[in-house]
Amino acid sequence: MKPGRWKGLSWVQFYFSLLCVILDFQLDGVSGDNVEIEKHREMGRKLLESGQLAGALSHYHSAVGSISSCNEMVHIKIQHLYLTYYERAAVFLAMGKSKSALSDLTRAIRLKPDDLIARLQMGNIFLKMGNTQKARENFQAVLQRSPDQDEARHQLMRANELEELQEKAHATHHSRDYRTTINVLDRVLVLSPWDPESLELRAECYIHLGNTRKAIQDLTPTAWLRNDNRAAFLKLSTLHYSLGENKESIGHVRECLKLNQDDKKCLSHFKQVKKLIKQLDSAEEHIKEERYQMAISNYESVMKTEPNVPYYTNKAKERICFCLVKEKMAAKAIDICSEAHQRDPRNINILRDRAEAFILNRDYGEAVEDYEEAMEFDMENNEIRDGLKRAQELLKFTPKKDYYKILGVERSANKEEIIHAYRQQARKWHPDKYRVDWEKRKAGKRFIDITSAKKVLTDPEMRKKFDSEV
Repeated sequence: MKPGRWKGLSWVQFYFSLLCVILDFQLDGVSGDNVEIEKHREMGRKLLESGQLAGALSHYHSAVGSISSCNEMVHIKIQHLYLTYYERAAVFLAMGKSKSALSDLTRAIRLKPDDLIARLQMGNIFLKMGNTQKARENFQAVLQRSPDQDEARHQLMRANELEELQEKAHATHHSRDYRTTINVLDRVLVLSPWDPESLELRAECYIHLGNTRKAIQDLTPTAWLRNDNRAAFLKLSTLHYSLGENKESIGHVRECLKLNQDDKKCLSHFKQVKKLIKQLDSAEEHIKEERYQMAISNYESVMKTEPNVPYYTNKAKERICFCLVKEKMAAKAIDICSEAHQRDPRNINILRDRAEAFILNRDYGEAVEDYEEAMEFDMENNEIRDGLKRAQELLKFTPKKDYYKILGVERSANKEEIIHAYRQQARKWHPDKYRVDWEKRKAGKRFIDITSAKKVLTDPEMRKKFDSEV
């Protein structure tokens, strides 16, 4: 054996390489078809040790085929198969294909029922898969033949611990205590990382708590840990869809349709995602070509196609806001941008676009406030910084407020007319009448201007001074 041969190997590679060294001596001196079989097994071992798993698996498949067709004596063929199944199981484990590894270990045990190492390995795999009953059966079988087997005794204790934790997780989940369930399942999955049921349960808890990203992380491996797991692929697709990740969404639903192209739920969702992607791409293409009215129409269609997922309504409102500003439709842009801002308060693109709409409407103070708010979320954004500077410059050179215009009266209005106009404007712009933050803020400022106008214009000396300055 060459020095350093075992350096850098995973536990799977080390375990089976060592096993092969121990057992290979039994085949020494066998000739004939054995040469071809040994060639494949040796290549398989080398490729496994170097991490070239696909190549290793191919050679072990060939070895199994060669053994089945060789003319050796029965006990020689059995020994060949026994070792080859062991080694191929190592490759399957390294590839994450635990079920295939179990199949090969089961075949090896049938060929050599008293093999305790295979039993122990099967128990370990079942434990990682969360199957405590099967794990216990294998560990107990080892201990019946070898009561002093420390690893089997230790793993049996872990299987019992795992079963208790699984029961606790289901109980807390039934009580809708999702945070506690997640904490328990964290411990469960340390013992059984290949357990799809526990991963799915934790994903469900994350969904209840609104953590879609964590739910996706847990569900992704379950799609491959179960056979024909169309439900997992569809769930992953809908979760990505809810986040606006349409490419990922359509990728998962396609995996579902690969398993069954007639699956009604997957087919329906596939059509929905595909339609929405087409509308979104078309809208962005119109914006790129400066066809803003057509883009607005597309985004209105997006909201009709998917009215139930907030992401798409938020996205559509944001982009319609942008298009209206580009079309210089200030008043409508302010309304749509304000609705978009209420739905997504930390979105600096919406704040930027509404600021620009305010500038179009000559509401420079409002524009400054929106740009300042955007700066709080992204201090390093040059576009926002430049916009704020421009709005501040415009505000600085804004003419003095016209109190007559604010109250909507002629310059010749008498005191009674001014008071009457004040009362009408005060009722209209009282902040308590408004619920939306930006509207309440705007009304408050307007109310202050109305009050100042009434104060100045109903005082003869102040009015005289104001008239001389304007």
